[in-house]
Amino acid sequence: MGTSSPLDLLRAATDVTLLAHVRPDADALGSALALGRALHQRGAAVRVAFALPDEVPESLRGLDVGGLVVPAAEVPASSPLLICCDTPVPARLGSLADRVEATKAAGGAVLVVDHHASNTRYGTHHFVDDTAEATAVLVLDLLDQLGAALDEPIARCLYAGLVTDTSGFRRAKPSTHRAAARLLEAGVDPDRLSREVVDDHPFAWLPMLSQALGTARLEPAAAQGYGLVHAFVTLEAAADVRLEEVEGVVDVVRSIRDAEVAAVFKQQGPAEWTVSLRAIGKIDVSVAARSLGGGGHRLAAGCTVHGTGDQVLAAVRDALAAAPLL
Repeated sequence: MGTSSPLDLLRAATDVTLLAHVRPDADALGSALALGRALHQRGAAVRVAFALPDEVPESLRGLDVGGLVVPAAEVPASSPLLICCDTPVPARLGSLADRVEATKAAGGAVLVVDHHASNTRYGTHHFVDDTAEATAVLVLDLLDQLGAALDEPIARCLYAGLVTDTSGFRRAKPSTHRAAARLLEAGVDPDRLSREVVDDHPFAWLPMLSQALGTARLEPAAAQGYGLVHAFVTLEAAADVRLEEVEGVVDVVRSIRDAEVAAVFKQQGPAEWTVSLRAIGKIDVSVAARSLGGGGHRLAAGCTVHGTGDQVLAAVRDALAAAPLL
């Protein structure tokens, strides 16, 4: 097995578990579903799962056309082939992280398909490229090598990953625009999909956003003098909205031109916060996130920090002060 390639694994696959990271976004779940559907069409038994939340986020439900997603409780302890999508470290798999070592111990293969700079190469096989804008780009490459047909459901999953991880193609390379064109030619409705995945919010989003933005503060001297803008989303503020509404707050905060770095602190418990970090182009926030136990991309990263609001803000301030410049 040690000399086999990722493509060899996919060609020989008969029983496959594909995992996305906790609180999956469109790239993580879309990549897993696209690759899972292609393998299912080749005759493999396929299941797709993630540890949190208990259900597919509402905005992503239209991606699971074939009903491949199963509850975390139904994921076997080990699999002949385990594929971890868009997940740089096993910890991001949450309660399903133990499947990685269990699969290795049982003699199975663990294929990591990811585009994060912080990926630790924790599998037995890797298809990792941190220059790819989305894991969906890598999955499309694998599907092409596999000779898999690009039907509309597969194309829809991949397009969802591309449109979200490139900020609506603002950060897409020419090759990624060409890939998107192929997906549109396969039948994807870009307006409908973008609305479902990105732009469709319940009214409760507005009060939540109002409360979050009411906490926003600008610190011009922070982030090595390049400026930090930050906001908090408390449990109370997020009580009536979906996960995707909370995750989207950083896209509003990051639009402020007065700061190089935007940080949004999202409360998960009395003293637990997940932090989304975004940079314009001068500071490597993936290193800052990694120093706090997280990871991500140079300009988009995240971590989980414990403490009071003031304590977690101070920890992020210190991490940004020590982060390398780009």
